[in-house]
Amino acid sequence: MGAGKRGVLTAAVTVVCAVTVLAVPGTAFAAPTPPPDPGATASPDPGATASVTVVTSDVELEAVRKKLEKLYRAAAKATDEYNAAEEKARQQTAQVVRLAKKIVEGREKLGDLKDRAGAAAAAQYRGGGLPPEARLVLSDDPQDFLDGAGRVRQEQHATKGLLGEMTRTQRDLEEYAEDAREQMRKLEAGRKVKAAAQKRIERQIEAAEKLEAELEQEEKERLARLERQAAARAQATWLSSGVLDEVTSKATAQGRKAVAYATAQIGKPYQWGAEGPNTFDCSGLTSQAWLAAGKTIPRTSQMQWQHLKRVDVKDMRPGDLIIYWADASHVGMYVGDGVMVHAPRPGRTVTLAGAGSMPILGVVRPDPAAE
Repeated sequence: MGAGKRGVLTAAVTVVCAVTVLAVPGTAFAAPTPPPDPGATASPDPGATASVTVVTSDVELEAVRKKLEKLYRAAAKATDEYNAAEEKARQQTAQVVRLAKKIVEGREKLGDLKDRAGAAAAAQYRGGGLPPEARLVLSDDPQDFLDGAGRVRQEQHATKGLLGEMTRTQRDLEEYAEDAREQMRKLEAGRKVKAAAQKRIERQIEAAEKLEAELEQEEKERLARLERQAAARAQATWLSSGVLDEVTSKATAQGRKAVAYATAQIGKPYQWGAEGPNTFDCSGLTSQAWLAAGKTIPRTSQMQWQHLKRVDVKDMRPGDLIIYWADASHVGMYVGDGVMVHAPRPGRTVTLAGAGSMPILGVVRPDPAAE
C-alpha cells in the first residue's frame, strides 16, 4: 500500500475512532462479534507477520467502510434537501402559471367592463350630456315619466354594479400580481437551496469515490465483503430481537402493485434526484412505486416520514415504507419475510436487502384507509 493511500486510510481510522469515543451509548443495533471472513484462511502461526498484516488491513478497511457510510449518508441527506426544493419549485411554478392565467382573465374582464362603462358614458353624451334624472324631470308625458323612473333606477343599479365590479376586478388583479411576485421570490430562494444541496451532494460523492479509488481491486472486494458482513450482523440482531414474530399482515391490492413496481426495478442504477424510469434514488423509487399503484405520496424520505401514517413494526405489511437513520435520510419498501427493496447509494443498483440491515427510525403506511 503506497504512502498516499496509507495516509488516506490512516485518516479514516482516526475519524472512526473519534466518532466511536464521542458516540452516545445505546445505538439502535448491537454489534456482535463479526463472523469469520469466508475468503480468509487461518495462519498456523498466530504471531506471523502475514497474520498481523491481515488484521491491520481489515481494521483499515473497516475504517474506510465507516467513512464511506458517513459520506454517502451526508450525500443522501443533501439529496433529500435537493428533492424537497425541486418539489417545491414544481408546486410554485404551477402556482405562478395559475396566477398568470387569472391575471390574463382579469385584464380581459376589466377591459370588457371599461368598454361597457364607456358605452354608458357615450349614451349619456348622445342624450345631450344630461344625466337620466334631469331628462326625466323635463319630460311632459306622465306615462313617459313613470316608465322613465323605472329605467333610471335600473340604470343606476347597473352603473353602481358596473363600477363595483370594476373596483373588485382591479383589486383582484393587484392581489394576483403580488401573489405571483411572492411565488417568484420563493422560486429564486428555492433555486439557491437546490444549488447549495447539489454542491454538497457532489462534494460528498466525490470524496467517497476518491477514497474508494485509493484501494486496489483485492481491497475493494474485501471492502464489499465487510459491507455485506456489517449488513448481515445488523439484520441478524434485528431478527433475533423477535421483532417480526407478530408480523402477520398481508399486503393490500395497492400494496401488491407498489411492491411489484419496486421489485421490477431491481438492477437499475442509483442516481441522486432520479425518479425513473431508468435510474432512481431511494425516495424516487418508493414514491414512483406508489404512484404506479395509484397513490401519490410525498417525494422525499423525510416528507414521507413526516406526512404518512406511522405504524408499529409488528403491524407492518408489504408495501409499507421503512424509514432509516435518525434524520430519515433513507427509505426502503418492505416486501415481506424480513426483506425490503431499496436504491442504496451511488455506485449501487436497486436491490433486495434485510429490512433490519440499517438502523430503523420507523415505518409509515401510504394506504392506511385500505384495511
